[in-house]
Order: sequence, then C-alpha cells, then structure tokens
Amino acid sequence: MVPLRVNAVVLVFLTVVCLILLPFCFGIRSFPTVDGYEFGSPDGLLRFTEAPEYRNGAECAVAFGGANVVGRRMAVSSCDPSLVHVAMTLDKEYLRGSVAAVHSVLKHASCPNNVFFHFIAAEFDQVSPRVLAQLVRSTFPSLRFKVYIFREDTVINLISSSIREALENPLNYARNYLGDILDPCVDRVIYLDSDVVVVDDIHKLWNITLTGSRVIGAPEYCHANFTKYFTDGFWSDPLLSRVFGSRKPCYFNTGVMVMDLVRWREGNFRKRIENWMEVQRKKRIYDLGSLPPFLLVFGGNVEAIDHRWNQHGLGGDNVRGSCRSLHPGPVSLLHWSGKGKPWVRLDEGKPCPLDSLWEPYDLYKPLYHHDQKMGKDAELLGSTLLPSSSSSRLNGGGRSSFLL
Repeated sequence: MVPLRVNAVVLVFLTVVCLILLPFCFGIRSFPTVDGYEFGSPDGLLRFTEAPEYRNGAECAVAFGGANVVGRRMAVSSCDPSLVHVAMTLDKEYLRGSVAAVHSVLKHASCPNNVFFHFIAAEFDQVSPRVLAQLVRSTFPSLRFKVYIFREDTVINLISSSIREALENPLNYARNYLGDILDPCVDRVIYLDSDVVVVDDIHKLWNITLTGSRVIGAPEYCHANFTKYFTDGFWSDPLLSRVFGSRKPCYFNTGVMVMDLVRWREGNFRKRIENWMEVQRKKRIYDLGSLPPFLLVFGGNVEAIDHRWNQHGLGGDNVRGSCRSLHPGPVSLLHWSGKGKPWVRLDEGKPCPLDSLWEPYDLYKPLYHHDQKMGKDAELLGSTLLPSSSSSRLNGGGRSSFLL
C-alpha cells in the first residue's frame, strides 16, 4: 500500500506542476507517431505526412564542418561555409504553405543536405514555437534547421493599418530583423515567403552575385506603376519624395530576396526601414504593409535577378484574390502573393488552374483521411498507439533551438 500511496502523491504533484506550467508542459510534449502521422496534436494541427528523404549527390560538399554529435543526432552549426541559408516565417495560419515550400526546395535542390533553414516564429502565436519546431522535425526528420522566437513588441508600435488585415501581422516584418535574429556567422541568406514553391535548384539563386555595394537582390518590375505604392501626400511632399531624386526605382517583391547580411548589419538597414515606418505613423505615406519601407530604402539599388525566380501575383490582388496566369518566360519559383492562397482554394473546392502546380508539394492530410488512418492503425496495433523509435525521428543533421 505504501508504494501505491507514494505513486499517487507523485502523480498528483506532477499534475499540479503541469497545470501551473501549462504552456511549457504543452510545448514539450511528444505525440505518438505511426507512419508519419501525428496523434493527440493540438487543434488537429500536426496532420502532415513525413516527407521523402532527399540526399546529396556525390558532387556535394560534406556539410559537417563545426558539427557536434548530440546522442544520435548530428547537430550541424549554421556557421558551416558549405551551407545554403534560407529564412522563412513559421506560424499556424501559413503553416501548410511553409511545409510545402520547404518540401519544394528539398525536392529540387542539387545538394538538399546542404540547405539550412532559419524559421522565425512569433512569440505569441496560437501554436508555440516549440510545437512548431516539433512539427518541422517530425515532417522533415533529417532537415537542418533552427527556430528563432520573434518578439512582436519589437515592431508592434511601428505598424500602421494596411489595405488588408493580414498584412499587419508583426511576423511580416521579421525580414527587417534577420541581421539581428540570425547567428552572426550567417553572412548571406535567401528570404522566402510561405506561399511559394521552388521548382528549380535553390543553389542557382544562392550563387547570384550582388555587385558593387548592393545589399539585396530580387526580380525587378520596372514596367509597374511605381507611384501607386505611395500616397499622393508622399509625392506632393518635396522633402519626402526627394528620396528617389538620384535613383530610378523599380517595384520589387520582398517575398523572394537574396540578402547580404554583412552589408545589412554594417549599413544598419534595419534602422533605416524603421525610420520610414516612424514617418508613416505620423503622416500616412503608403497603404501596403511591410513592402513600401523596403522600396523607400532599396528602390533603384537592387541587384536585378531573373524574373523566373519570382512568378508572383498568383494569389490575385489584395482584395479579390482572383485567378491569374503565369507571366511569359521560364519559371523557377511560383509565388501566390495576394489574397488567394492555393491550400484555401483547394479545400473550398474552388481552385485556380495554377493551384494544381502547388498541390504536389502539399504534405497536409485532411481530417477525414487522418481519422480513417488512425482507426486502421489502432486496429493493427490492438487499439494501442505506440510511439515510434526516437532514433527514427532524431537522426539526421538538423539542428533547432529546441531539444525534441
């Protein structure tokens, strides 16, 4: 009787501790897994099948420099010079898009094991950064990655209202802080929005040269009406509009950028962008979220990258989200910028023709499929769901800021 009483006391104690520290306990809990499906996941979030494993070819550099072995996992340093660095945001709303984007990058990369992902997650997202890190690890067991927590109060007081509410999400501004968030040894990064798929080798984009003193590279669209990105009040103010006096600015989309973080940090470009956001708070000079400050700072001084690397606008405009066709020419990256997102339209049974190009990279499993699969697995396992071997989940070179 004494051992039973002791066990009961211990159980009660642990229960009380978890209730007190609920977010922490919830954030580090593990979910039993069968064939890549997650069970007991919060809000039905973790319903992704495990991605295929993509491996380096013989010609690829071995990305083990500066690595430490932790248990059976190879924790690769982000300072390895052979790595291609990709930064993306990670949140509940765009989670399905982010997973598809990562899948597309790995599928078409010549050296997928040499791609290191830097995921920026909001501190107060509906799903904790720790749970998001677990999701990435379970979906991509061998992925090299790290999850960073973005403090929304860093930028919340600088954000003004936009033409579309989604553009006011503080996480949209995380790209402004990559020079501060990422490890100091990361001197170059490709930033990608969560609503893209890459259909070419990411190493080609990585190897583009930023000439002269240019800090960022992106496809430019000089035929676009640049004046529409700013208000009449901006253009009628000679003090403000003269910022473009010595430049010939062209529109570029900030959802795909190659960034030199050494020049970014040295030039304190984060502060330059913040200065324009402070101007906007005092006098409305634009309506379109996080894009205009980038145009004000970099317009006319961007390394022009081939348009194939950002076939943007596939989500329609910021109001209707209507269907659009591809721009003429070859395609290396598809971008559903705009209101319409392919996963939403597919679920609603109202997809646009080009949404079929996104669908092959989608690893999400609908609820009905998930429930049927869980029922069959429960029968096979005698109604007992057993956790998979930890080694099958933790092997590989990935590294995150959370121990899973």
